[in-house]
Amino acid sequence: FLLEARQSVGRVVGGINASILSQAARSRLGVRVLGRCGDLEGRWLSTGTREPVSYKHEIPEDEPRLLEMVKEFYDRASELIDIDEGEMELIKGCDAVLRVTFPFKRKDGTVSVIQGYRAHHSRHRLPVKGGMRFSSSVDLQEIEGMASLMTLKCASVDVPFGGGKGGVRIDPEKYTEHELERIVRRFTTELAKKSFIGPGRDVPGPDLGTGSREMSWMADTYVKLFGGTDIHAYGVVTGKGYSMGGIEGRTEATGLGVYYCLREFMSDKVVMKRAGMGEHAATNLVGRSFIVQGFGKVGYHAALYIHRAGGKIVGVSDRKGAIIRRKGLDPVKLKEHKNSCGTIDGAYEDSDLDEVFRDEDVPKLLECEADVLVLAAFQQQIHCDNAELVKAKMIVEAANGPVTPLAEDILDEKGCVIIPDVVASAGGLTVSYFEWLKSLSNVRFGRLTKKWEERNKLMMIEAWEEIGGDVDADKRDKILQGPSERDIVFSGLADSMIVAAHQTVETSKKLDCNLRQAAYVNSINKIHESIKHAGLLLA
Repeated sequence: FLLEARQSVGRVVGGINASILSQAARSRLGVRVLGRCGDLEGRWLSTGTREPVSYKHEIPEDEPRLLEMVKEFYDRASELIDIDEGEMELIKGCDAVLRVTFPFKRKDGTVSVIQGYRAHHSRHRLPVKGGMRFSSSVDLQEIEGMASLMTLKCASVDVPFGGGKGGVRIDPEKYTEHELERIVRRFTTELAKKSFIGPGRDVPGPDLGTGSREMSWMADTYVKLFGGTDIHAYGVVTGKGYSMGGIEGRTEATGLGVYYCLREFMSDKVVMKRAGMGEHAATNLVGRSFIVQGFGKVGYHAALYIHRAGGKIVGVSDRKGAIIRRKGLDPVKLKEHKNSCGTIDGAYEDSDLDEVFRDEDVPKLLECEADVLVLAAFQQQIHCDNAELVKAKMIVEAANGPVTPLAEDILDEKGCVIIPDVVASAGGLTVSYFEWLKSLSNVRFGRLTKKWEERNKLMMIEAWEEIGGDVDADKRDKILQGPSERDIVFSGLADSMIVAAHQTVETSKKLDCNLRQAAYVNSINKIHESIKHAGLLLA
């Protein structure tokens, strides 16, 4: 009876949405149509401002929200796994969610109510790990969905954490730096009061709308509260500034991880054949064309390393514009222009470009021809209404959830290979794990071994020269140089991404499924093994 009643309510809401609000009206009012909720039929309305104009689009009514989208991917993978239905529900469900509200007095004297969320999707391993985002689009279902993805990411790259996610529902661009600091410190205090933060419990990191500045504020607040009794207090967050115990290489970690991951997938003959790019995988990235949607930290560094490896960046977009140049784009030139002007638009003269998109036309970049499309912007960018228009042979999910289930079905039919987010965008998580380890040990990576390694290398060179070998001065200096923290971090990141990519490809071949299903199967199996060996407490 309850199910039928909720379905009826859903149909009524859907009818109101269809009959009263036109598509244009919904856009003007900032009202978004959200898809199915679980197995309920009906449409649900959610108010709130959307993301910047370049990523603004109406999500089709047939598409689920992010949380239901992730659950749908879980269900598709579960059909390939021999796991009890109840155990699968345990793995899929969210362990705990915290919602806090607090009053905030602004500089002009007005008072607003701030809403914040933190979700612990799975505590099968502790601490849980996940970003902290500041965005006007933040809501509970988004946070739960992102936390669920984090659980899968951790398992994918063998990081011994559970998945979490948090956010504050504000537009950070509308607040002063001092106001943002007060919000961060108050929210951190609220999390601490509810035991939703701590080096061994929950370790946030930077995400949409936050960075090392906000993470440093969070760390300082926690240390002020608990530093006297917790020697590992600075391990409470990752992505901190280096002077606060951060780690070298964290800024470029996600984008570099995308590159490592893409390089491995494009080195596999079966994957390349599926994508219609031939079996000659030895060519790898060289000469291939790439479009990058989103030119923030992730998009820029992914483009930079792809460019250095011989790939041709033919298209890029940011919040204000998108450009296509078939001769190739220089990521460094684009970055320098964006740093000075706030956008990539204008880095090249329009006459030197093949296509330029501005304002509401920016999403048309997704429809341009390229071998590989890197999605580094926002969730649900490719959906059932535009998937058929995508011409790329391969898609890399450098953002969280940029391709919906219905879009994936269409792309699979077209032969487009999708490298899933739970593998491709796990580089930041991996290096955050390294930073957490550094905070626990309170010592820089390489500090204890760098000179010892240099001494051993010197002994090897001297032995070689004693038997008549010769090493010129430049090579000698390079060989003798011990690894820096950045070298060690990048080495560990490369290994993690390579192993995850190989595991995904092997499972895909074994089960004859797409790469997302393979990645989910691998992660779910790892989580299930952890839960099985731990046992169910008080069950």
